[in-house]
This record gives sequence, structure tokens and C-alpha cells, in this order.
Amino acid sequence: MLFDLKWWGGRTMSDPDVKFQEIEEIAAERARVGNAYLEFLRIPSMSAGVYVLGADSPDRQSPHRQDELYYVLHGRARMRAGTQDQAVRPGTLIFIAAGVEHRFYDIEEEISLLVFFAPAEIE
Repeated sequence: MLFDLKWWGGRTMSDPDVKFQEIEEIAAERARVGNAYLEFLRIPSMSAGVYVLGADSPDRQSPHRQDELYYVLHGRARMRAGTQDQAVRPGTLIFIAAGVEHRFYDIEEEISLLVFFAPAEIE
């Protein structure tokens, strides 16, 4: 479910410049849809989504044309980005510049991430 400036969480907003949403609702919608990634916000300057990878599952993403910021909600894995390689866990923030090859691997337990693209991700 994609929420734009006029629609958020099934409710019409009286103030289109302010959005409130519970991460549990977004996670439940992502699980219902069955995709690894669910975008929940798109405005011209940014987009945001939830990305979930199961334990030992492959991360098949390729470099993006936008800068990207990950925030690990739960789970543990490693991430290789450019020439760097690091363990990630809840609370880890990861910035990836546009065009940089990156991938999660050695996913020890399901990893759930908030993902922000700036400007909005181009499909």
C-alpha cells in the first residue's frame, strides 16, 4: 500500500504535510502482500519502505540511482557496501550513495529494515 500526500494508512489527512503511521501496520501490510519490500511513502524529495529478508535468504538488489539510508529494526546480518563489510544489528544506520553496489548476506535471523531513498526511488 503506497501512501502519498493525500492518503495515509487508509485515512484522508486534514493536513497533507503531516503523516503518522505505526510500523506494525506497515509490517503487517508487507506480510499480507508477500513482497520483501513495501514502499509506504512517496513524495518528490524522498521515498520510504520496509525491506525484510528471511534468515539465509539472498539479497538480490542492485545499485540504486538514489542515495539510500537503511535503519535496522530487527535481525542480524552482514552488509557489503562498496569496499566495506560490516555486521549489522538493530539500531544500525547505513548510508549508501547512489550507484554503490551493496548487499546483505549471512543473514543470521530475519532482518527487517526501514529504507529511505532521496530523491524518491525511480522504478
